[in-house]
Amino acid sequence: MGYRLGIDIGGTFTDFVAYDESNRALKAWKNLSTPHDPIQGIMTGLRSFGEIDAIGGIRLGTTVATNSLLEGKGARIAYVTTQGFRDVPFIGRGNRRHHYDLAWVKPKPFVKRRDAFEIDERIGPSGSVIKALNEGEVEALAEKFATEGEIEAIAVVLLHSYLTPAHEQRIKEIFKEKLPGVPVSISYEVLPKWKEHFRSSTTICDAFIKPVVTSQLGSMRRELDEQGVKAQVVVMRSNGGEMSLDAAVESPIQIAVSGPTGGVIAAKRTAELLGLPNLVTLDMGGTSTDVSTVVDGKEKFTTDFEIEWGRPIQIPMIDIRTIGAGGGSIARIDAGGMLVVGPESAGANPGPACYGRGGTLPTVTDANVVLGRISAENFLGGSMGLDAAAARKAIEPLAEALGYSTEQAALAIVRIANNNMVGALHTVLTEQGLDPRDFVLVAFGGAGPPHISDLMTEASIPRGLVPNFPGQFSAFGFTMADARVDRYRTVQLNSRFFDRDRAASAMRALVEECRAELAAQGHHDVIISRSVEMRYLGQNYELEIPVEADAFTDEEIAAVIETFHSQHEARFGFRLADHMEIVNFLVTGIARTGQLEFPVIADATGPVEPVTRRPVWFQQGWIDTAVYARDELLAGHTISGPALIEENASVTVLAPDKTLTVDRYGNLLISA
Repeated sequence: MGYRLGIDIGGTFTDFVAYDESNRALKAWKNLSTPHDPIQGIMTGLRSFGEIDAIGGIRLGTTVATNSLLEGKGARIAYVTTQGFRDVPFIGRGNRRHHYDLAWVKPKPFVKRRDAFEIDERIGPSGSVIKALNEGEVEALAEKFATEGEIEAIAVVLLHSYLTPAHEQRIKEIFKEKLPGVPVSISYEVLPKWKEHFRSSTTICDAFIKPVVTSQLGSMRRELDEQGVKAQVVVMRSNGGEMSLDAAVESPIQIAVSGPTGGVIAAKRTAELLGLPNLVTLDMGGTSTDVSTVVDGKEKFTTDFEIEWGRPIQIPMIDIRTIGAGGGSIARIDAGGMLVVGPESAGANPGPACYGRGGTLPTVTDANVVLGRISAENFLGGSMGLDAAAARKAIEPLAEALGYSTEQAALAIVRIANNNMVGALHTVLTEQGLDPRDFVLVAFGGAGPPHISDLMTEASIPRGLVPNFPGQFSAFGFTMADARVDRYRTVQLNSRFFDRDRAASAMRALVEECRAELAAQGHHDVIISRSVEMRYLGQNYELEIPVEADAFTDEEIAAVIETFHSQHEARFGFRLADHMEIVNFLVTGIARTGQLEFPVIADATGPVEPVTRRPVWFQQGWIDTAVYARDELLAGHTISGPALIEENASVTVLAPDKTLTVDRYGNLLISA
């Protein structure tokens, strides 16, 4: 018992949500992030909580791995591979990001070619050993690294090691013995799948960030110990599960996209509670906006991710698309005289001009202040005053250049930011064959609710939802996260000559690995799901098909084949009589650790009265608008727009053509 604490480190704010397991009470707060030292932002928030001894567990969404990859600030690594394959990371793929841009330069891998080394060994495509490992070469290489003292981490990627890992495992043993303290990443543990470029890139990225993640997570644990925080700390995986600090240090690539997953988890749990099967989530913070979908009650996963074009990372993660549009996005006039918003952001320091921290450039937050949508006096519940005059002063040069009034220029900034976000929504809806009219828009992040009414209209989404604690919703989601492990392996099998024993053995091995990793983290009650990736012979892309058991009886095999035919026809409009092949086996293990009961609020006995009124600029110009305090709203209350619903970390802007109702859990449901 005690508090379950979720912490989300953002580019502008660090968010906190504490769930009291004894009485189901929730408390949320935030403070400005400290980008130069994220741990200090965490400690500032913990000290303001005041009940450190009562914290039973901490779940952390961290950007340490993300930032290291984005900024290219990691370890100097050595790349060790099979003789003849040294150049795989440097050749990559033959495609280009911009076909006709002759000045475009392909991103380089996180390893220098002079630090790439070949080892005399060879595993064949069937998994048989063609040439035994030359251990003397490995030992000589280890001595070279030890003598020079420049290599900080090692990535080992041998040909076909996903079938037979013995050589990679032995190389790791030798390096561990000869180079204690130098972390080693082997592809069999990071990504045991075929396609050499993806496997090498993912393993290189894992090794590149290992020393950085090890240092920062270690520093955080020591700082927590010094402050008397003895609670267990886990880190959020990119797949929406949790993992221990030790596990994160061993496999840091698993937390490459840690933070944004919490909002999708919380949205999914909220939707389950309300019986809403289809959601599109919009998490708008100070720096960026993340969008994702929940379809038929299930979040979407992907392994098709690139931290930067040409640097793929093939780990299972919730499919979240990110654009540079946030409250801190800077507005400017481009060379063609057009108004542009983002992707550059004012960040936490200096932040928007209205923060009064030295910023002078106009941002989306400044525009919302000028429009009266964000209160200068009641920002963050009044704990942080805003400088409305500075916001106007920042926007006035743009207004003058455009020939607009200051309010018209501010509205133009908001509308362009909205248009950027509508584009992101289309990428996860219409571009995926999904009808926006079938979805509910869930807006959160401190900057999301001010834009929900406009986005519903512009994206043709009929219903919206602003959940509890929208400004800390990802941190809230961390309190609900389960422990999750995904295991996958390439095992090629043909439907015409299906080796059921090999299939069953591969699936059982993956199940055992999932159970073992979760058991090492203290979880023994595990739910297992299985699937295979299949395609027609000769195709280059696969469909994931669920599998019910490990045995692969005749009935199970026939069911899997028919499911593949049906899904292929539904997705691509045709089926073939040709035989199929199974390419990859996938197993997911989940231990339920994030169950919590949502508090129910009291029923309304009469209409709610606004706490004040103020003019707010909409499309029609200034409109006298009612302002409500969210903590005064009760279940069943209905509000017609225009209106503002203010709370500590956000404000919901209800347009004149929208209506809002409050459900029994305190969520705000919006409709036209």
